[in-house]
Amino acid sequence: MNAIKKILNNKLLFYIPLIIIMIISFLNMQNAKLLSSLYKYNLIKQILWYLLGFIILFIGKKININAILKYSAFLYILSNILLLLVLFFGKDINGAKAWFSIGPISFQPSEIGKITLTLLLCKVLSQRNIKNIKDEIKFIITILIFTFIPSILVFLEPDTGAIIYYLLIAFTVLILAKIHKFWFIILFLCLLLGLGSFIVLYLFNQDLLINLIGTSFFYRVERIITFKTSNSYQLDNAIIAMGASSLLGSGLNNVSIYIPEAPTDFIFAFTISNFGIIAGFIVLLSYLLIDIYLINKYFSSKKTIEKYILLNFIVIFLFGQLVNISMNLGLLPIIGIPLPFLSYGGSTLIIYFIFLAIVL
Repeated sequence: MNAIKKILNNKLLFYIPLIIIMIISFLNMQNAKLLSSLYKYNLIKQILWYLLGFIILFIGKKININAILKYSAFLYILSNILLLLVLFFGKDINGAKAWFSIGPISFQPSEIGKITLTLLLCKVLSQRNIKNIKDEIKFIITILIFTFIPSILVFLEPDTGAIIYYLLIAFTVLILAKIHKFWFIILFLCLLLGLGSFIVLYLFNQDLLINLIGTSFFYRVERIITFKTSNSYQLDNAIIAMGASSLLGSGLNNVSIYIPEAPTDFIFAFTISNFGIIAGFIVLLSYLLIDIYLINKYFSSKKTIEKYILLNFIVIFLFGQLVNISMNLGLLPIIGIPLPFLSYGGSTLIIYFIFLAIVL
């Protein structure tokens, strides 16, 4: 038993799989150059993002978590200001204004919102003083208000994936608060009512629904609803690429089939296409080892606030894995959720490293 605990607490259980995922990500970015000139500098950028990420990880671990939480409200306000500004000055990509572009570098304020919302809600959770139903109501309202503000701003971009993450963070905090179960029943009924209203409008009055949520967001949601029946060029090519792959794939500097958004949304399928079923297995095993390390750290941690933040990160981390891989296999709709540490993207990568710097 002691030997198992020693293995689970060994940081190599975390760092070695992370480095393996990083190397596979670099190899994928090299092959992505063959897909489109748009991906020409992805490898260089990904290396730089990883370098910055590890610097943040090793420096950030030395900062006391209470010093960060002290400024959580300020950081939350700042991230919401960025979410507001991106609506006016952001770069329009695929019909969404979700990126600030500074020369060759782009970043998403919605990614920053993940960590600032987590920090603020966890601080509110740690300071809660719930003695009766009235206190529970005040606590729930506070959590919902803090969650809805960035969610509404992101809804206007629109960015479906970020909204889901924000709601996940809020739901995790509410569970940790150990409030009465009937609040979750009420929440479920409200979600059911909202979903039912959406379906009714979608089936019988789409014009009104478009006026309410906007054309861009409507078509994004419609794509989610109809993903089983619609013909998806992205998904079809991804499945063909995986199905036609051998144990070792097409190899470095050789691409077998074009997959749209291969470095981001379809990175898992792209990995298998490039380096085979074995590479896909190695990626899954690497994630499993990291997950085991983080979950063990959660249960072995003695600091309450650290456990709150760590659990939120685990939920976000697991959600990214499950949804992205399921998207690649055609089990879930394509909603723009990247695969943590493997997909290309500086904003997401840096936020994950900041989370790790706090919880490790």
